[in-house]
Amino acid sequence: MSTTRKRVYGYLAEFSSASALFKAAEKVRDAGFSKWDCHSPYPVHGLDGAMGMKRSILPWFVFCGGTLGLITGFSLAYFTQVEIYPTVVQSKPANFFTIPAFFPIMFELTILFSGFTTLFGLLGLMKLPRLNHPLFASRQFHRATDDAFFIAIEARDPKFSPEGTRRLLEDIGGKSIELVEEED
Repeated sequence: MSTTRKRVYGYLAEFSSASALFKAAEKVRDAGFSKWDCHSPYPVHGLDGAMGMKRSILPWFVFCGGTLGLITGFSLAYFTQVEIYPTVVQSKPANFFTIPAFFPIMFELTILFSGFTTLFGLLGLMKLPRLNHPLFASRQFHRATDDAFFIAIEARDPKFSPEGTRRLLEDIGGKSIELVEEED
């Protein structure tokens, strides 16, 4: 016989409309919660601001990845065509001033490294791949892609308390408030 322990993931509350979700997000933000998210069937303009989300660090990662690609492309072209195996064209050896000939490889590696940095940086920042999420076990969350608006507040949030968080969700207009559990 196996026993599975369940750990509290947090609360999930449904809201009647996009505007109700927007106003509730502002109130959850003002209450000081940091580990929470909004779910809606379509993008809600300005919801990121209402949630107090900061700008992503991903563009800086992509800039660094692109710069690394540029430097790699230049180094590869320079050391192979100038240092290791000098290319002589019309009796003129390649040197540092033949950079225009290096542009194609520098451009291509800049784009390649930027693309890979975008992909893997995004996956890392989003903590993906995650094959299963505790909200998928909710009896009502499947409607988030159809016609419902939800706020999920995680139990790992420092301000989370079972009674206080539920009361906050009720006060800001949440209905069908559900305690979501995840298996260990």
